[in-house]
Amino acid sequence: MTVQRYFLKLSYKGTNYNGWQIQPNAKTIQGEINDTLTKLNGGLQVLSMGCGRTDTGVHASQFYAHFDFAEIQDLEHFKFKMNNMLPNDIVIHQILKVKNESHARYDAKKRTYKYYISTTKNAFNFETTLLFLQKLDIDKMNQACQILMSYSNFESFSKVKTAVKTFECQISNAKWEKNNEEIVFSITANRFLRNMVRSIVGTMLDIGTGKINVDDLHDIIQAKNRD
Repeated sequence: MTVQRYFLKLSYKGTNYNGWQIQPNAKTIQGEINDTLTKLNGGLQVLSMGCGRTDTGVHASQFYAHFDFAEIQDLEHFKFKMNNMLPNDIVIHQILKVKNESHARYDAKKRTYKYYISTTKNAFNFETTLLFLQKLDIDKMNQACQILMSYSNFESFSKVKTAVKTFECQISNAKWEKNNEEIVFSITANRFLRNMVRSIVGTMLDIGTGKINVDDLHDIIQAKNRD
């Protein structure tokens, strides 16, 4: 039997999941994908590999994963079957036939996170935005973004108990944008550490509300200490 590698292009709402990566006694996106592929393979286990790892509750609008499977004759029909079997908060948008050496994680060049803040209470976005009623100085927060991009070691923003070989990340873009009642933080890097984006956002909010100064970010990063 010829085994072929495929990429999945998917999106998911992470509210009900303990992140992407499969783990014991926890509901994960990867676990749902693996279970669905295994069922479609007649019960023989199929494992997927994601382009990264999202934390608990994090959503993904464009995520890639790969898996190995016998030659699929009709990719659209296979996608249809996967979507019928998966929960409503996980959607497969495309299945791509790729070279067998292609790798969803190692071939990814960059990753982008967006963090959404609402400045007013909204009945429709409370699950996907942070309600923040204090006034924020966006200019100072964008000054902090320039400082952020001048460093590469982000141990201070990483979860303490994490199995990584390096805390080095190359941030190529970071900015805050305000659009009426919504504020969006975008950050792009070659890789991210566990909880890195959330802790950066928390620090930025302290800068935006005047709790700490913009230049304090230098000391925080150079300390290489989560505290």
